[in-house]
Formats: sequence, C-alpha cells, structure tokens
Amino acid sequence: MNRILWAFLLIGSIFLLSGDGWNQPSGKDYTNSLGQDFVRIEAGEFLKGVNDRLLPEELREPFDNHEEHGGTAHRRYGDFDEWPRHKVTISRPFYMGTCEVTNAEYEQFDPGHRDLRGKQGFSSGDDEAVVFVSWQDAMNFCKWISEKEGIPYRLPTEAEWEYACRAGTLTPFHTGDSLPEAFHKNSCQYWFPHPSRTEIIAEIDLTVGKTPPNPWGLFDLHGNVEEWCADWYGPYEAGDQVDPVGRADGDFRVTRGGSHSTELYYLRSANRMGTVPEERNWQIGFRLVIGKMPPSQPIPVPVLPLNQQNVTQAVPADIQNGPDPDQPYFRGPRQYVNIPPQSYGPLFYHHNHDPGLVECPNGDLLAIWYTCTSEKSRELGLVASRLRYGQEQWEPASPFWDAPDRNDHAPALWFDGDKTIYHFVGLSVASTWGNLAIIMRTSTDSGATWSKARIILPEHHASHMPIESVFRSREGWIFLPSDASRTKTETGSTLYVSRDNGTTWSEACEQLIAGIHAGVVQLNDGRLMALGRGNDIDNRMPKSLSTDMGKTWTYSASPFPPISGGQRLVLIRLQEGLLFLASFAGSEREPERTILITDASGKQRPVSGLFGALSYDDGETWPVIRLISDDGPGRYVEQLDGRLFLMNYEKAEPKGYLSVCQTADGIIQLISSRQHYAFNKKWLETPPPAVP
Repeated sequence: MNRILWAFLLIGSIFLLSGDGWNQPSGKDYTNSLGQDFVRIEAGEFLKGVNDRLLPEELREPFDNHEEHGGTAHRRYGDFDEWPRHKVTISRPFYMGTCEVTNAEYEQFDPGHRDLRGKQGFSSGDDEAVVFVSWQDAMNFCKWISEKEGIPYRLPTEAEWEYACRAGTLTPFHTGDSLPEAFHKNSCQYWFPHPSRTEIIAEIDLTVGKTPPNPWGLFDLHGNVEEWCADWYGPYEAGDQVDPVGRADGDFRVTRGGSHSTELYYLRSANRMGTVPEERNWQIGFRLVIGKMPPSQPIPVPVLPLNQQNVTQAVPADIQNGPDPDQPYFRGPRQYVNIPPQSYGPLFYHHNHDPGLVECPNGDLLAIWYTCTSEKSRELGLVASRLRYGQEQWEPASPFWDAPDRNDHAPALWFDGDKTIYHFVGLSVASTWGNLAIIMRTSTDSGATWSKARIILPEHHASHMPIESVFRSREGWIFLPSDASRTKTETGSTLYVSRDNGTTWSEACEQLIAGIHAGVVQLNDGRLMALGRGNDIDNRMPKSLSTDMGKTWTYSASPFPPISGGQRLVLIRLQEGLLFLASFAGSEREPERTILITDASGKQRPVSGLFGALSYDDGETWPVIRLISDDGPGRYVEQLDGRLFLMNYEKAEPKGYLSVCQTADGIIQLISSRQHYAFNKKWLETPPPAVP
C-alpha cells in the first residue's frame, strides 16, 4: 500500500512540475506567501502597437532635427518597431502582480543580491523595485516561487504586458495623452555615470506602488523600472494574433514600461525596449504573472538582412592577385553609406558615422557604422553594407545589430587573419555613451551568421567605448582600444586585453593613452605606440609609448597636426612591415593644423583634409605624406551627413571617422564616415602632380 501511495505521489509531483497540474488562484485578487498582491486580468482583445494619432508635443522632444529629414510622421506616430498595429486576443485570464518585485521579496530567493543594494546609488530600500537582475535571474525567481507554492509563476509575454498596461485605453499612456507629474522620475536623457557630464540629482526613490494605479489596479507601468518580459524581441507582423509569445530566437529579450532617468516618450504603453538576457543594470527589474504560458508557437526569426544574405563561403583563387604593386593604384572615393533620404528607422538618413571595416575570409569587404538622428539618443543602432568580391559598388545599407531603444555606441570590427571576424560595440543602459558595457560577437562564415552577443566587460561606465583599431600582439594577445573618462580631468584612451583569444578580458592600462580615439600598434621591439585626438603637445598630435604592454605610457609630440571634433585617425602595420597613418590636416587659416607635402616638381606646398603617411622606422620618422585625393582639378563629393566638400590637388575630405584594413591583394582599404578609398603603397610613395 505504501508503495502505491509513493508511486501516486511521485506521478503527482511529475505532473505538477510539468506545468499541467499547477494550482490556480481564484477570485479577483490574490496574495501569495511573500505578501505580493495580484489582480485577475480577464481575457479580451486590444490593438497592439503604435496609436494612429499625433503625440503631444512634449513626447517629440527627444528627437533632434527630425522634421528636416522626412521622418516627422513616423516619429509623431511612434517608433518603427511599433508598426504594424494589429489586433491581439488574450484568450485566457491570468493574474498580474500589482507591483514590481521588490528587494525584500527577491532576496528571499537570492540573499546574495543584498550586496547589490544601492549600487550606483539606486534601489537600497526593502520596498524599492529590485534592479541589477538579468532575464535569467528573473526566470530563476519564477521557478523558485512556483516550486515553493505549487502555482505557475512566470514573466508576462509582451502582449500580456501591453494589454494589462493599457487596461482598455487607446491613448499613449493609461492616464491619457500625457503622463502626470507623479510618474516623472528624472525624466531626461541621462549621462550617468559619466564623470564630466552627469548632473547631480537627489536619490531617485524606486519604492513600488506610490504612483496612481491604472484602471485594472496595476502600479508603476509607466516608469519606475523597466520590466523583463518572456519574449525574444523581433519586428511585428501584420494580421490578427491570439496569445502571441514573440520570436523563436534572437539576441534581445523584451523589456517594457520604461524607467526612471528616461524621456517620457519611452514610457508610452506601445513603446518596446529590449537588451541581451545577461544584462544587469540599475534600470531593469520585473513583475510576475500567474498562469501557464500560452501554448502558442513563436514567430520564426525574421529574414536575414541583406548584408547576411547569399554570403559565399568560397575563397577566391585569385584573392591575393591585385594591381601591380610596382605601379601606383588609386580608386575612389566610392560612397558606401547608401540609405534612402526618407529613412527613419531602423535605418536613419540623418546621421551615419563611426565605421568599422574588415576584409572577410571570402574576399568581401564588410563595413558597419551607427545610424541615428542624434548620437545621444536611444534610437541609435548599427547598420552594415557589403562590397562583394569582384563587384564595383557597395550594396544598400541594411540592419546589423540594434538593441531596441539602447544607444549601441562605438562599433568595431576585426578579422584575426584566419577565419574569425570579431564585432565589438558599447551597449548603453539607455541613451548616451556615458554608461556603456562592451559586447562581443564573432562570425566564422564571413558575416553570414554571428554568435550570440556576449557581454565581455559588464560594468556600465564611460570607459567602455570601443575604438576600431583592434590588433593582436606578437604574444598572441588581442588588444581592444577604448575611449576612457575616469574623472572630469582624466580622459584619453585605454586598452582592454584578452590573453585567451577573446574568452576573458581585463584592462591593461593603469595610465591612460594621451588622446581619445587612439590608434595603437605594436612596434618591432615589442613596445606599444599610440596616436590620439586631444591632449595636444606643443600644438601637435600626442604620441604615447609603452614598454610594459600598455600599463604605463610616456608622451611626446608627434610631427602631425592635432585633430578635433568629427575626426578620427587610423594607425596600422601594413603587410610590407611599414606603419601607415591616415589623419586630417587643417587649412592655412589654421596654421597649427597645416601639413606640407612634396609634389612631383619637388616643391613643398600646404594641403588640407585627409592625408596618408608612411613610416619605415617604426614611427621615428614619416618621410612619405600624401593627400588622399584623386588629384583632379576639383569636384564636389559628399562627406559626413551628406555635406559637400571640394576635392582637388590641394584639398581632401575635411572630416570623418576613419577605419582601415589591408586586403589580401595588398590594397589599403580606407573608409571615412561616408566614402571608400582604395590605394596601394606605391601610390602613397609616388609624389602627387605639380600644381597646374
């Protein structure tokens, strides 16, 4: 008899844990063993997505210059990922927590989390919303309390969250067209914790349940903290849906509701956010629902963007056969940023900047950069274009990587020379580049597919802004340069190093490199050398040298003019063993920024704009300096953001962030923020024509 009873109990336990035998609350509300209150959300239907009405003027403030660039209607109606609006049916009732999970509640599951209370100055009280929890942390809490109580707790689906938030309303907020002052918690574009840009504010109270509830009795749905949802993020699809559960896979888990330190626009009922599941920061928490997960099938992953489609894996037999290296070769400029003028998400016509460039193993060139309306804003994402091997024109731009409503700042690409392309980027907590963690992805098939994004440097601060000049030292270490702001006065560049091929990373620099956006190389004697922007020495670009693999540096003046806003240099070692620098010189109106070249007549003359230089002695001298121009009589070419510049024998592109690689055929491939130049070493060494 005892055996029969034990067998029955075992079967019952399996049945319970499978999710088919969970107990269910009854009634309009429910309070669990932790004292958390829940309200019953009845089945129903709603229109999911952006409202087809103009938003109030204050909700359009975060977006700079959008009316000048054809995107007014899209911006007024909401974000691109909130379309198409579609009817959703929630077929079964569920219970939702009236408030977000608090510190005291979460720490009954994870007592160690108490060490994170008050981190960065946020959420120290028992009744404040728990933050610094990942998506998996939230899922583990759901599993723990489900097993503790025999009730199916989980995260809400994105559809359930919006349905419950709206509570039958059609307006931007459940409060109407505007959000009352009680919900405003430092509602701004926040730079925290950037040391020189962060305004001092009073401690932000994240205590739950202090704002007015929505019509269904739920608190803090507009602000306080973002809330993890169950779904993988992906674009909406047209057509009616029943109990949608998001995409089948992705890089980002959805968050909803917005948080403190966020512009009001992003607190709307329809607004969608998301980030990588392992992310922990001071703006994301979660709330619980009770009810079995809907049995719906997830939507398949979206069609791959153009830059990942039809990518051949064959390595061309002639990949090393280029133009005759003994003859000068120059091609360009060719525009690689090709975005339609009316684009307003996920591609933005207005501002495209900060590129990275690699040659893929299959011979293609792959360029990435960020696209946005404002560099500070949450809409900033990454796009890419591919120049297929043997083709003459770059393909139209297409999405590359875009954490929804996060500022994905400072992208970089690096090819290890074997089979792996590395992608690095700063992942913001919200807007701005004042609070970045660093993400890494890899591809071993020429960018056709990419590994899941992984946070390699998880703390969010102002020294996690990757620079494109990634390199491997002769010791086999990978160095990732990054802009660094440690204090209001201590700024420059730092180096992160991986000694295990990208698995783990640490900061190499105790002392910063002089200047931001530094180009860094290893010299033949093992020292590291860097050139940067800012921290000028005697009105010259600063040169930094390290004899201890980046730990400490000495500084001196380089022979080159300093550069400034909108300009970034590049510095690499060529296959031939020489050092190559590309940077910018000013005009005669800026005598401290001029540079002289020697033309074919032997005459020296000043030039301005983009130039290239070669050093044959590891940076001691730079005898070759050449304007990167077609040396023609003059024509207008687009530069950063479509502005025109005059290119001729004495003027080249005046501004842009540069990225460079040398392809297998020996050609130096250089891109600015808009244009692509290709040339060989012989062209650099050949004096330009004399002035007509």
